[in-house]
Amino acid sequence: MKVPKPLAAIGRTIQPLIGAAVLIAIWWVASALTLIDPVLLPSPGDSWAAFVNGLTEGSLWADFWKTIVRTTTSFAVALVIAVPLGVILGSSRALYRSIEFTIDFFRSTPASALFPLFLVLFGVGEEAKIAVAAFGAALIILFNVAYGVMNARKQRQLAAKVIGASPIQVLVDVTIWESLPQTFVGMRSGISIALVIVIVAEMFIGSSDGLGRRIINAQMIFDMPEMYASIFAAGALGYAMNLIFVGIERRFVHWGGK
Repeated sequence: MKVPKPLAAIGRTIQPLIGAAVLIAIWWVASALTLIDPVLLPSPGDSWAAFVNGLTEGSLWADFWKTIVRTTTSFAVALVIAVPLGVILGSSRALYRSIEFTIDFFRSTPASALFPLFLVLFGVGEEAKIAVAAFGAALIILFNVAYGVMNARKQRQLAAKVIGASPIQVLVDVTIWESLPQTFVGMRSGISIALVIVIVAEMFIGSSDGLGRRIINAQMIFDMPEMYASIFAAGALGYAMNLIFVGIERRFVHWGGK
C-alpha cells in the first residue's frame, strides 16, 4: 500500500526524533523507578525546567554565546591556515608524504594532552583556548583538504589540460572544486572538534564563563539539573552547527559524487 505523500513527509520529519524520544523515555523510567540515585540523575522534567530557567532568568544565554564565539573564532583561524596548506600538500604527494607522520601524530594526540604546552605559550587567557581548539580543528581540516585534492578525478584534470589550461588553472578551476566534498567533511568534523576542545578548555583553563565552566561548576556543587541542562545546551549547539554545515554543503556542493 502506497503511503500518501503528506504522511510520508511527516514521517521523514519525525524520524530523526525517534531516537531522542526513546532516550528520554529510558531516562524518565530510570528516574521514576529510582534505579539511580535521584541526586545523581534528576528527572527529565527537572533538567528541562533548569534549562528553561537558565535561558529566561539565568546566565545560560551569556555562557552559550561565549562558547559560540570561542568555537567560531578557533574554527575560522583553523580554516584560514588549514585550507591553503591542505591544497599545497595535496598537490604534491611527495611533499605530503614527507610530513604525513607529523600530521597523523598530532592528529592522534588527545588535545587535552597539549593543554600544558598551549598554556606555556599563550598563558591562561582567551588565546590559549582558541589556539588549542584551532590547532585540533586545523589538523582535521588539513588532512581532509589534502586528501580531497589528491583524490580529485584525473579524467577532469586531464580534460582541462587537453583544452590548454595551465597548471594553476587546473588547480583552481578543477582540482579545488573536485576536493570540495571532502573539504566539507573536514569542515564539519573540524567545527565539532573545535567545540569539544573549547568546552573542555573552559572547564580546565582558567575560565569564568562558557558552557564548559557552567557544567563543571554545577557538578562541583551537585546541582545536577543545572549540569544536565548545560550538557543539553552544549549538545544542541553541536547539533545545530552540524546542521548548518549540512545545509551549506547541500546548497553549494550538491554535485558531489556526480
